[in-house]
Amino acid sequence: MTRGDAKSVRKDYGLPDHGCASVTFEDNMPNDITLDAAVRSAVEEFLAVGIPSPQVDALLLAAHVLGIGRGELAARLVSGDTLTREQLDRLAGYVARRVAREPLQHITGESGFRQLVLDIGPGAFVPRPETELLVQMVVDAVLASGQASPRVIDLGTGSGAIALAVASEVPHANVWAVEKSPEARAWAAHNNEKYGGIVTLLAGDLATTELLLGDEVGTMDVVVSNPPYIPDDAQPRDPEVRLYDPAVALFGGADGLDVIRQVASVAARIIAPGGLVAIEHGELQGPAVRKILADAGWRNAATHPDLTTRDRYTTAVWSA
Repeated sequence: MTRGDAKSVRKDYGLPDHGCASVTFEDNMPNDITLDAAVRSAVEEFLAVGIPSPQVDALLLAAHVLGIGRGELAARLVSGDTLTREQLDRLAGYVARRVAREPLQHITGESGFRQLVLDIGPGAFVPRPETELLVQMVVDAVLASGQASPRVIDLGTGSGAIALAVASEVPHANVWAVEKSPEARAWAAHNNEKYGGIVTLLAGDLATTELLLGDEVGTMDVVVSNPPYIPDDAQPRDPEVRLYDPAVALFGGADGLDVIRQVASVAARIIAPGGLVAIEHGELQGPAVRKILADAGWRNAATHPDLTTRDRYTTAVWSA
């Protein structure tokens, strides 16, 4: 990348320009590299391999190395702070991993989700920003119900993101979460402990949900799920998803709807009269999901858009 290209990068991504050239992460680098130069170098490396959010990733990795927040990082970038050799080596290692398309969340070990900071790593599906809107639908429904102790269950909780977000934002709710993968469940258990054990975590799959709930069957006010919904013969476009997210959290059978069919059926057996089911799915699957829910006895099925206007969520009401 030329000097002119580097200046363009700084302009496009809002990085300060102190008149110094960018650097590359090499073993013979000097020991007095500025934080600004190191971040700019990371941005350029990420741009070269098509990382979708090069500036954000570079800044977050630098902040992680330094153990500081984005605000303090911005101040240090402007003031011309330098990195120690140890800090530079750590950043270089993180940049190399990100260039190889390892998810940023695996490198830093955490993932922001609504007001939570979840610990995350291999074996668990990395929570997505669009799922935050699914949580908002659940929170709104629970609060609107006016119930003193609403009951919510998250089917296939993964890292615990949905269940923990609901439980933390609606403290008077009783929240359960079901997960069959031992690896993902370990992350969910860790995050649940981190936030004070506010969720009842159950080890099992959809087929055993009723057995796990016992006397609570038929009492759930909301059933929520972000199940696997990619068709088995489809390949996720992003390497971070294709190479690192667990396949069991991605693929949902020949048409991608097998697990959603199970969710619709199981939810109908554990829901209370008047209860709500809320499911995340692919943007073209809304009509099929509505039919699945109707066939399972659900009523008033409606599909809702995400913030980019893609149809990503379907809700329905149980009125047996």
